[in-house]
Amino acid sequence: MGAVDMGYSPLFETNKGRGSVIYRPFAISLFVAIFFIWVYRLTHIPSKVEDGNIWVWLGMFGADLWFGLYWFLTQALRWNLIFRQTFKDTLSQRYEDKLPGVDIYVCTADPEIEPPMMVINTVLSVMAYDYPTHKLSVYLSDDGGSDITFYALLEASNFAKHWLPFCKKFKVEPRSPAAYFNNIFSMAHQNNQYDDHTHTIELAAIKKLYDEMEKRIEDSTKMGEVPKEARLKHKGFSQWNSYSSKHDHDTILQIILDKKDPNNSKDVDGVVLPTLVYLAREKRPQHSHNFKAGAMNSLLRVSSSISNGKIILNVDCDMYSNNSESVRDALCFFMDEEKGHEIAFVQFPQNFENVTKNDLYGSCLITISQVEFHGADGLGGPLYVGTGCFHRRDTLCGMKFNNGQNRINDWANNENDQSLEENLQELEERSKVLASCTYEENTLWGKEMGLRYGCPVEDVITGLAIQSNGWKSVYYNPKRKAFLGVAPTTLHQTLVQHKRWSEGDFQILLSKYSPAWFAHGRISLGLQMGYSTYCLWASNSLATLYYSIIPSLYLLKGTSLFPKMSSPWFIPFAYVIIGETSYSLLEFLFSGGTIQGWWNDLRIWLYKRTTSYLFAFIDTILKLFGVSDSAFVITAKVAGEDVSKRYEKEIMEFGTSSPMFTILSTLALLNLFCFLGLLKDAMLREGICTLEAFEEMFLQTLLCGFLVLINLPIYQGLFLRRDNGRLPTSLAIKSTALALSLIIFLRSLA
Repeated sequence: MGAVDMGYSPLFETNKGRGSVIYRPFAISLFVAIFFIWVYRLTHIPSKVEDGNIWVWLGMFGADLWFGLYWFLTQALRWNLIFRQTFKDTLSQRYEDKLPGVDIYVCTADPEIEPPMMVINTVLSVMAYDYPTHKLSVYLSDDGGSDITFYALLEASNFAKHWLPFCKKFKVEPRSPAAYFNNIFSMAHQNNQYDDHTHTIELAAIKKLYDEMEKRIEDSTKMGEVPKEARLKHKGFSQWNSYSSKHDHDTILQIILDKKDPNNSKDVDGVVLPTLVYLAREKRPQHSHNFKAGAMNSLLRVSSSISNGKIILNVDCDMYSNNSESVRDALCFFMDEEKGHEIAFVQFPQNFENVTKNDLYGSCLITISQVEFHGADGLGGPLYVGTGCFHRRDTLCGMKFNNGQNRINDWANNENDQSLEENLQELEERSKVLASCTYEENTLWGKEMGLRYGCPVEDVITGLAIQSNGWKSVYYNPKRKAFLGVAPTTLHQTLVQHKRWSEGDFQILLSKYSPAWFAHGRISLGLQMGYSTYCLWASNSLATLYYSIIPSLYLLKGTSLFPKMSSPWFIPFAYVIIGETSYSLLEFLFSGGTIQGWWNDLRIWLYKRTTSYLFAFIDTILKLFGVSDSAFVITAKVAGEDVSKRYEKEIMEFGTSSPMFTILSTLALLNLFCFLGLLKDAMLREGICTLEAFEEMFLQTLLCGFLVLINLPIYQGLFLRRDNGRLPTSLAIKSTALALSLIIFLRSLA
């Protein structure tokens, strides 16, 4: 990105991705081959209606048509990849005295699924950003309303008085204490820095303080109550006196650290600490609380009353800061003189610290984070994914883009005049009203202001609404990952998580926020296509299920559904299979994955489409007719010791009976029985007949063999494993019966 005039020095640059010159002709050739597959399906429809094959053939045409059209949509996210680079030194030289206030939101909802120690490690990591501490404010939203979480935050506020100076003195990375101690003690022998005597002494001291804090919090968590001496020591616990349950309580708000209280707000070096606030918004059974979106909107209002930072960062409680300079990276985009006024939010990728070498459950979503979001950035900006995202406060509150007005921005002026005149108690009482159940009644909150309501993926529709207001977004993927979270460690957790995501995205497609009509004319056509790619995840289930069942069943029946190898029509099928598979593998490897990781990702791709997406599709249609309603599901962030050991060894974890596992097992066994039946028939035939049958049924055989090979972990879980992570015997019996029933039913129709 070049300078507009001699006096302009940009705070970031934008570079186009390499390889588009090669990829674009390849993509066009692939689409031509897909078109010929459609032509083949239309010109080779069976003439006999009575044998039923015509309906099977039309089903294959429908599936091929869907796969081709969906593939076409995905090309929008690969057509114009761009990559960003920030210039933080230039930012510091130009704006160090004019940096804006930054409000950081950490959201938690259940102290059992999201342990307090994990939550406060995230809080401490964002408190310790390399940024003026008097301009940082950290808010913990606790939708579980747990006094133990509050107690943990109090402990963290005391530990921060030692931790922040330590981080600054030794330039600590990462600044989550747990992650830092884990890294430093496992790698100390590789780095001479840790041989420094002063560092060794202070490290031992800070580790001792951390261990003592951890023991107090863990003991409290195990007992299920806060120690009496802690309750008596801090007035904040009195707010739990009227507490009934996490679904029925008053607003609980406590400003733990603030410059208004100079005796308690400084670290051991006398430097002011970031403002630290605990919030459990009011909950009543008769009022909808709108899940995470409602929590975020309460934080927006409460923080505007207390600190009113012009920039907002929100992170999930398991997503700790792994890079202390991320705030400055984000500000390079917002504060750029020429382009910054257009940018509403800066989205960082979701990365995970506990992913195995070959990413057993495809948790990294490598193609999305390393390819597709860079492509979305080239079309006007990526989606908002709900964590690791920096926002302008004004855009979250519904401001529309105005090219002239938005160029004028006094970043340094972010003080709340009214709050300056109040003491802490007055400020707390006034702010509590903003988090009440009834505050949003007859307002635009959840509709045109704040995060939008009515969808499990409130983040996506909020980002789309912001972009439809004329704003752009930026995707920044630095070498040192900005945030690290906790990925699911079981297959069931993974599938449930993707069910929620795909269900929410599909609901968007059918709602007033659909990118097909809500965003039409407001964002680029390419970005509309990109959004539609994710909104149509659930719809992929039908075509994938059809391809997972019908070709294998008709292979057993001896009916060919694809051209034979000697036919010219075989060429487009072969080209698409080889071309798309090769590209997929190369894309995965160039994105930092492994060959085994690609195979695992392919397996999870299949499992998601035949279970998560299927249930998401069904539930959304039922909700459309008022039969069911969506529920927000929190993915567990901790796992048992045995589960963790199997996960580290990359052994797939089942361990329970689930409708999703029933479907997966039935499909796996169906394809296994069909493949074994094919082998039996081949052994009974004469050689020439076998070769002729193989030539005619090659593509079906290849597909069935692929489905058998990719399902090896399921066969092991059904029949070979004896650990607690195997599939239950009852499920094995049920799935076997269902698979055989399908085969017998088809035989009866023959």
